[in-house]
Order: sequence, then structure tokens, then C-alpha cells
Amino acid sequence: MTDDHQLRVSKIQNGTVIDHVAAGQALNVLAILGIDATSGEAVSVGMNVPSDRLGRKDIVKVEGRELSQSEVDVLSLIAPAASINIVRDYDVVEKNRVVRPDIVTGIISCPNRNCITNADEPITSRFTVLSDGVRCDYCESIVREDEVAANLDVN
Repeated sequence: MTDDHQLRVSKIQNGTVIDHVAAGQALNVLAILGIDATSGEAVSVGMNVPSDRLGRKDIVKVEGRELSQSEVDVLSLIAPAASINIVRDYDVVEKNRVVRPDIVTGIISCPNRNCITNADEPITSRFTVLSDGVRCDYCESIVREDEVAANLDVN
């Protein structure tokens, strides 16, 4: 046994590492990305690992996939401190912190059943991003940061 207490997760050859995710959010990250047991991607998940910046954090590594900007925008709502690392041939070629957009469209469902976006109208949901959640631009319902994952419309 050694005195080395570092987390050891194998490197990925090509893909994305999502680091500095708030502890407990890794499974929501997988849901946002549409990853489940049937999706076929090789995934490594570290949950509740020590972090100097967050105290505890989650890490998600997805082999063979680079995230789209819309996926990063959604991730920013549930993991505002996350960094996105693009890996090619085992090297990090790009490293970015997520940036919350001012507006998100079509990725969150309004929880208000009476909102026009939930009627049989061809209207895409649109939310203004707040410091602690999002607000529907049509009915002004607020979705708090810890409720965003339950209202994702990623299908």
C-alpha cells in the first residue's frame, strides 16, 4: 500500500471530460447527454470525490464524443462551475469553463401546465437565465437551479 491517495481513473483516448460538476449531479449530466445503459458510449463517472475548489465534486468522462454548444448550455444550468476538456489521442486539446447563456430555448419544459408552451401550439420554450435558476419568458414561472434537471426536455 502506498501513501498516494489520488483518484485513479483511466485516461480516455478521444472524447470529453466534464470536471468540477457539483457533487450529486453526475447522473443528471448523463441524462442531459442522453446516455444510459443502451446508448453504447463508454463512460467513467466519479462521484463525491475530493475537490479543492468545490469540497466534493463529480467527474464524467465520455469516450468518443465531443459535446455540442447546446449540451454545454444545459450543463451550465446544473453545473455552473464545470470545466469541459476535449481529449484527442490521450491529450487535452481544449479546456473551457462552462458559461451560462442569457437565454435558453427548447431544452427546458415550463412546469406551469397553463403556460402557452404546454398547449398544442407550435411554440418553443424560452427561459431567461437567472443567478439561481431560469424564468419562463411567456408565463414568468421560475425554475430553481435544483429543479432544472427535473424539467429538462432533451428528447
